[in-house]
Amino acid sequence: MKILKNLLMLLGVFFVITTLIFAVQNNDDSKNEALQDVVVNDDDKSVSEGYKISTIEIPEDLNFAGEVVPQDDPEIMERIDREFLVNTYWQSNALLLMKRANKYFPIIEPILAKNGIPDDFKYLAVAESALTNVVSYAGATGFWQIMKGTGKEYGLEINDNVDERYHLEKSTQVACDYLNKWKEKYGSWTLTAAAYNAGPGSINKFMGIQKVDDYYDLLLGEETGRYVFRIMAIKEILSNPEKYGFDIDKGDMYNAVPTFQVEVDTPITSFADFAQKYEINYKILKRHNAWLREPHLNNASGKKYTVEIPIKGYYKIVK
Repeated sequence: MKILKNLLMLLGVFFVITTLIFAVQNNDDSKNEALQDVVVNDDDKSVSEGYKISTIEIPEDLNFAGEVVPQDDPEIMERIDREFLVNTYWQSNALLLMKRANKYFPIIEPILAKNGIPDDFKYLAVAESALTNVVSYAGATGFWQIMKGTGKEYGLEINDNVDERYHLEKSTQVACDYLNKWKEKYGSWTLTAAAYNAGPGSINKFMGIQKVDDYYDLLLGEETGRYVFRIMAIKEILSNPEKYGFDIDKGDMYNAVPTFQVEVDTPITSFADFAQKYEINYKILKRHNAWLREPHLNNASGKKYTVEIPIKGYYKIVK
């Protein structure tokens, strides 16, 4: 009886071992099949053909607003390389920026030129807001991310009814006034850009502690430390899209809708009714006049406002 019991135990052990060996062999076969699939897929170039991930060749003559970048500094080059890689390979975002730039740069460029601001600063607006009317966690608003106090200081009307930080022309003028003020103080466009991002108080503090007065010599916070490099990368990519692998036709760009101006110096009780007079709807009126923040205009003082109205027939309104 004892011999039979031992024999049964040995048969059980043999069965377990045999099962394990079979499982391992079967698993190896599955792995081999998977590897064969990988090899087969690797031979099929249809997935990867035309899509190459590579390092980015950095231009040797980088500058911001005519101020030369110290490209002989390896630490500076690492920071530049980061911004070129991030902004080149974030393709969907880069394409959106190119499309929007075609629509909004023609509005921004002449205002910068009139105020003696280098053309490169249009890319600052791109870095700040991606050319959209965003509001930051701190309350900075619009394309130029203007704080409420700064906007009021420079003459913008800002309240619940009207917020001219959303007015592209007026906010661009305020940005120019602000930039010129700090260029006069710092004597450097790179420091002026840094002050726009972090505030002059922070820049003054860093300069005082570190006893240097050049943007490229300062150790700044993460965002401001990347800021000018990011602007330069955006400038280079948007200026030379084909060089960085972007294939975009003129017909793919966004374009401004032609408008005419209507002057208003009285209250408007309903912008929905006002819009219908010009054969558009409320949504379209607000799209062209984002600075009008409510469905009505108070205007108790009789102030003169200029409202942009798209030309007749551009939008097909379903009635």
